[in-house]
Parts: sequence; C-alpha cells; structure tokens
Amino acid sequence: MVSKVIEATEIRVGTYIMIDGSAYQVKKVDISKTGKHGHAKVRYEAASVMTGKKKVQVVPGHEKFEVPMIDKRKAQVLSINGNEASIMDSESFESFDLPIPEELKDSISEGGTVEYWDVEGEKIIKRSM
Repeated sequence: MVSKVIEATEIRVGTYIMIDGSAYQVKKVDISKTGKHGHAKVRYEAASVMTGKKKVQVVPGHEKFEVPMIDKRKAQVLSINGNEASIMDSESFESFDLPIPEELKDSISEGGTVEYWDVEGEKIIKRSM
C-alpha cells in the first residue's frame, strides 16, 4: 500500500523509494539542469532496505517514484533458533519468526527488545534496543 508518489527531481538523500517492487533508501543524488532541448536528468544511488544491495540509475526528472509505507515497531525476542529469532510485537502481541541480520547476531538475546520494520508487508529486524 503506497501512500505517496514523487517525481525524480523531488528525491533527496535519505528518501525511501520503490524500485522494481522493493524498497530502497537513496544514498546520493545528482540533478542536472535542463538543456536547450532536453529535460533534467537525475542520477541516484540507492541501497535496498532488505538486502543492502546497491543500485545506480539515471532517469528523466519527470519520472515518478512511489514512496513505501514503513512501519517501525518494537518487539520482544522470545527465542533464538540458529539464524532466526522468534519475536512478539509489543502492541499487537503477534508472534513470528524473522532472520537475524549478520551485524546483530551478537547483540540480540532471548528476552531482549528489538526494533523491526514492516516495509510493504516484508518484515526485517533493524536494531537491538
């Protein structure tokens, strides 16, 4: 469920946009001026919210991008099984399993609290609290 659509010239560093059905965070933006016979061009570098994979593209300034809905929530870690954590949402008390990101393996423990993001229906653990 996308709530907003923006043009490429409105993209700023830190903006979240949808590219090929996945959420990306913009890391760098260069906007060229319009030419005598052309449109402005926007060159951006973005990193995937889920995988961290980078993408670099050049698009016309009038191209439209969807801004994803990102729901940041807190949850309690119920148990850890290998590379997965069973967590329970602090508000809705819904329980589900999520993979533990490599950089958070040492900081997540049973009974602890984590912040997870729900990005367009996909969930990911972002940090330990």
